[in-house]
Amino acid sequence: MYVLYNIGITVGGWLLHVLALFNPKVKKFVSGRKNVLSKLRSEVSPDKNYIWVHSASLGEFEQGLPVIELIKSEYPGHGILITFFSPSGYEVRKKSEVADIVTYLPLDRPANVREFLKIVQPVLAIFIKYEIWPNYLKYLEQQNIPTLLISAIFNQRQVYFRNYGGFMRKALKRFSHIFVQNEISKDLLQQINIHEVSISGDTRFDRVAAIREKQLELGFMTDFKSDQLCLVAGSTWPEDEEVILDYINTFEGTLVFVIAPHDINPDHIEQLRKKIKKKTLLYSEVGNGEMKDCQVLIIDTIGLLTQIYGYADMAYVGGGFATGLHNTLEPAVFGVPVLIGPQYHKFQEAMDLVHQKGILVIRDKEGFRTTVDQLLEDDDFRKNTGLINSNYISKKRGA
Repeated sequence: MYVLYNIGITVGGWLLHVLALFNPKVKKFVSGRKNVLSKLRSEVSPDKNYIWVHSASLGEFEQGLPVIELIKSEYPGHGILITFFSPSGYEVRKKSEVADIVTYLPLDRPANVREFLKIVQPVLAIFIKYEIWPNYLKYLEQQNIPTLLISAIFNQRQVYFRNYGGFMRKALKRFSHIFVQNEISKDLLQQINIHEVSISGDTRFDRVAAIREKQLELGFMTDFKSDQLCLVAGSTWPEDEEVILDYINTFEGTLVFVIAPHDINPDHIEQLRKKIKKKTLLYSEVGNGEMKDCQVLIIDTIGLLTQIYGYADMAYVGGGFATGLHNTLEPAVFGVPVLIGPQYHKFQEAMDLVHQKGILVIRDKEGFRTTVDQLLEDDDFRKNTGLINSNYISKKRGA
């Protein structure tokens, strides 16, 4: 099976080089890996023991950050190497102060893996949530390097629990220990004879709580919001924006809107702006733009959303109409009502908060209008809904 897997990884690598000619995101994915091993040879210190932490993307990095920060505090003599699979994580956190080295993860081919481990020689490897790479885990085990999977969550539909999932089950069993979010995950792993498992919870709760405690003042948001109520729509996709813009364009009142699209490609930003009938400003124009009487602010950069949520009186989190719901905990921690689309059932915290009525589900334009109007008209309803969210997160801290 390893032969077929390695062929697949190799062919996939070739295809990505072709796609990179046409797709800017894939181009970053490919070009970012060209000199990874050379970079490591020049930056890894032979005198340091490295703890290696790998995450797929920005969301998983944020999830693992409380653990990384604690490692840095508890083991100051060790080096910290952080790797990313996707450009969306690497591009934002490539200068992270919590790490000695930040780089892309070389593709999971045996030659790459052997060379990577030869250079880094980690004393511990930590993978976050879903990252299961068979060759890396195989060679880590062969070299007796302890490996941890943290904040993992499993469900019956995953390949590990299917009749045809033997190859990936074998990879999963190579972890020295797995820390899972809930009892269901632990039970599933035990059913496939994985017993080095602990229920630790989800480190995202600790991360968003830390963000709230370290909330920084954003001058442009203070000026934009002034003394008005503010709705922040974060990580939106076109399907979300279609619902939101219908309300914005017909709204008459003092509510102001922030839209932080998932796709900040200039073409998409320009198309989004053209659809808005109210006075609109881009974040990139804030220094030169006139913010007076501006009702809509479009965030055409990344890395600010978690702090912007701190200025929200209500929030909409995108992805629930299309590709998959984004992080609802980031606005929820600030004690505000959270609105989402109807596709949320893969996310335990969303299901919990929908049940508790801190998250409100929107199914169409009319539902969005009705819900936002109710939140605007009833201060107690708005505040109590938000309180459900902040209380939920407080109880879940400590992973």
